[in-house]
Amino acid sequence: MEDTKSKNRFKDFLVTQGLKSTHQRELILEEFLRAGSHLSTEDLYLRLRRKNPRIGYATVHRTLKLFAECGIAEQRNFGDGQARYEASAHDEHHDHLICVVCGKIVEFEDPRIEELQIEVAGGLGFSIERHRLELYGCCSDCRPA
Repeated sequence: MEDTKSKNRFKDFLVTQGLKSTHQRELILEEFLRAGSHLSTEDLYLRLRRKNPRIGYATVHRTLKLFAECGIAEQRNFGDGQARYEASAHDEHHDHLICVVCGKIVEFEDPRIEELQIEVAGGLGFSIERHRLELYGCCSDCRPA
């Protein structure tokens, strides 16, 4: 169901921007939605290239930017100098743990953290509109025994 919403949203966005809905853009969207999250341009390009050798890196890069512009993807930067994209889930919030050794990214949710952020912000006179929590460290695979 979410895939259909994303596809329709992207098609509507292309129309409003005066852009064409091309076969390559459709293939990129299909693979992006199928692949999961935290994909770099290169990750997605390599996945697509196996089945569709005529798709270019620049096309994938530009299309990911379009996904972010229309709201079906969010660009993330986890400190490794590489932009990554994840599908937007407007009703779901999650935070990230990032391994500084191997680059592993783990999503997590904890209502206690969410409540504490609201409490702290309120105590300081803030109303939270949006936030992002990223914790950097070593995963269990990379941490010395």
